[in-house]
Amino acid sequence: MSSFDKNIAISIHSLHKSYGSHEVLKGIDLDVFEGELFGFIGKNGVGKSTTIECSIGIKDFQSGWIEIGGYDIKKEAIKAKQTFGYVTSEPTSYEEMSGLGYVEFIASVYKVNKEKFKTNFEYLAGRLDLSLDDLYRPIKEYSHGMKQKLCLIASLIHNPKIWILDEPTVGLDAFTSNELCRMMREFADHGKTVFVASHNIDLIARLCDRVAIINKGTIQKIFSLKENPRERYHLNQYFLDNAKEKEEENGPDVI
Repeated sequence: MSSFDKNIAISIHSLHKSYGSHEVLKGIDLDVFEGELFGFIGKNGVGKSTTIECSIGIKDFQSGWIEIGGYDIKKEAIKAKQTFGYVTSEPTSYEEMSGLGYVEFIASVYKVNKEKFKTNFEYLAGRLDLSLDDLYRPIKEYSHGMKQKLCLIASLIHNPKIWILDEPTVGLDAFTSNELCRMMREFADHGKTVFVASHNIDLIARLCDRVAIINKGTIQKIFSLKENPRERYHLNQYFLDNAKEKEEENGPDVI
């Protein structure tokens, strides 16, 4: 099935975002389809996180439009946010709460019923190796990796159609990183959508169906790795060459 036969899960068009006089995003155009694991790569400071934060309604933007799950993120923000789960690059939660209490709170926001909560929670905690003993402890006592596991569980507790992750493997041990990659692949294989941003090119090349490279606020190229598997071997070199050329042309990034 070609991309043209698939439904669009995330649609970003002519996205411009500035901080004062500094233009960070200079016309991002991107469609991500249902059932694909989509990678978004670039150096630190080139606009990966800003693109995501605009897309999910955390940050406003000057021009362009974004639809998530078929809903305009500005005009139908609540409906759009019900369709996705989001994991930040740094785990964020209410650290005075217990791990279980925090996930219960997130589930209540999405109106997850008790039966569905129990099923989803037990499954996700088992997959990510968080024990009940840990989940009854205050989050402030958790390690960085445990906090990230908890945020991953919270992002999926309502069984979203779209899973958006920003540098999700930072701080995770090798076992959990591998399990997370399996979960992302399974999520997409069940007809849902994964959008993962990272500067870990090897991970993205191995895992994703398509990959977009962002540099200096624009999409430089999109690789169709599922249709052309050999491109997985060229992705790293293209990324490095592109980043070097843009830095020589425009100077180093300032954010």
